[in-house]
Amino acid sequence: MRLRVEFTTEPFDLDEAPTHAVVAREVMHSAELDAVDVGPFGNTAEGEAAAVLTAVDAMLRRTLEAGATRVSLQVNVVGEAVR
Repeated sequence: MRLRVEFTTEPFDLDEAPTHAVVAREVMHSAELDAVDVGPFGNTAEGEAAAVLTAVDAMLRRTLEAGATRVSLQVNVVGEAVR
C-alpha cells in the first residue's frame, strides 16, 4: 500500500522557518520515501506505507521536541482503487 501524507507544523513564522519546521523537513528528506515536496505553508511526502508511517512517527516526536505546538496532518492511500 502507498500513502501520501500532508503536514504542517505550528506556530508559523513568516520571516524565517522555525526550528520545528526545519526538523520536520529534515526527517522527511532523510526517510526512505519516494517523493517529498516542501512548501511554505504545507508539505507532502509519499511512499510505501511502512516508510511513511515510520517517517510520520519520527516527524511528530522530533518536531514536538523542537517546539511545535501543533502538527496537522492528513494521510491518504494512493494508487489503489477505493473499495
